[in-house]
Amino acid sequence: MKRALVSMCVAMIAWGCEREAGYDGLGEAEAELAFMYEGEEVGRFALAALASSGGVDVEGYDPYYERDKRFRAVELVGVLERAYGGLGLKLSEQEFILRASDGYTVPMSGERIIEGRPLLAYADLEAEGWEPIGPQKANPGPFYVVWRGAEQKDLEQYPRPWQLAQIEIAPFEQVFPKTLPEGAPRESAAWRGFAIYKDQCVRCHAVNQQGGRVGPELNVPRNITEYRPEDQIRAYIKNPRAFRYGNMPPFPHLTDADLDDVLAYLKAMKARKDDPAEADGG
Repeated sequence: MKRALVSMCVAMIAWGCEREAGYDGLGEAEAELAFMYEGEEVGRFALAALASSGGVDVEGYDPYYERDKRFRAVELVGVLERAYGGLGLKLSEQEFILRASDGYTVPMSGERIIEGRPLLAYADLEAEGWEPIGPQKANPGPFYVVWRGAEQKDLEQYPRPWQLAQIEIAPFEQVFPKTLPEGAPRESAAWRGFAIYKDQCVRCHAVNQQGGRVGPELNVPRNITEYRPEDQIRAYIKNPRAFRYGNMPPFPHLTDADLDDVLAYLKAMKARKDDPAEADGG
């Protein structure tokens, strides 16, 4: 049934070609945003088509640029409705995974997207091309998720993936099953720590090679608790730039109890290693 729905949606959308999605040096007009449903592609949206469909000029504070910025954008909800309309899904009840071409991975509930009304920016109105962003001065194009509400400045609550390449509808546990502390009691600190990992850490860090690719893998071949003292891990999570300059943001809002749970999760995963590279003899 699912395959039939996917085939129908592909036929209805007919947005693109066969190559991998991503911001890979092609001209921006050729860039595409891919849409997946439970592991299968259902369509692509070309930047040229997005631009020709008509956008709006938006202005608001951008926490990465640390000032007001102006973009041309479209409502992300409208894009999702167009992409997944043929599947008959209620978007507010779905779980989304937003993936950037650099490996940044953001789980987000459909409810958050529907209520928050983020925008999909496709042009910087203040720069030729795109103004560089972040510590590495990256090009955030061709697709950059932005929020315009005055209360939507918190990057943890309102993440802003740039170089967006793919959006998928699928349960987190289905996409990243090897990150779960299976076998631990459901009310345990390990599962509470997993909830924090799922909400905030998976964006950059993989466990058992599943999750984000921006930061270091946390469990294989060695779990981080096997080569870093716990006090150092706690301090680093709180304020990584006290140790070294890099992309990892500080997490001062995490309490000592939260960090206890994160450590419990990491130690639980130490006994649940599943390394695809090792299995392949890599």
